[in-house]
Amino acid sequence: MERELLVTGIGGQGVQLAAQVLARGATLEGSHVMLFGVYAGAMRGMNTDATVVIGDGPLQSPPLISHTWSAIGMHDKFWEPIARKLRPEALVLVNDTTFETVIAADARVYRVPTTELAADFSASMVMAGAYAAISELVGLDALIAGMTESVPSYRQQHVATNEAALNAGFTWGAAA
Repeated sequence: MERELLVTGIGGQGVQLAAQVLARGATLEGSHVMLFGVYAGAMRGMNTDATVVIGDGPLQSPPLISHTWSAIGMHDKFWEPIARKLRPEALVLVNDTTFETVIAADARVYRVPTTELAADFSASMVMAGAYAAISELVGLDALIAGMTESVPSYRQQHVATNEAALNAGFTWGAAA
């Protein structure tokens, strides 16, 4: 099994952190993982993308993938390049608060109510939790451990909020 995930959004939305949390969580559970982040413009308001590949054995995918099994869209401003890479019946999670673009009819789309589930600051953690539950690629305990390892020392005050957001997203995703 090898599953690809593309995460996209606007810089400052936590795209890179969400991808890193999912990747670390999967690694902690013994999966083979590849993570590749792309920072366009390197400032708030520009697009930021990440690729995560999770497998149960050595990975065959290159760091830049042409097609994906799944995607997370935090904002639709830079969605089009990701949309072209979706495989038929791709798993797609979008932030219901900020995403207006229509997704391909053959995709399995989940509109995650991030604002209802947690503060805007932790929307990416809600999405990571929902994705983990729906995809069943990463368990909640490993996801939380991955987040704890990923948050830098100068941001430790956000660990509890992030954990609550991961829990909220995971609970929502498990019921979806």
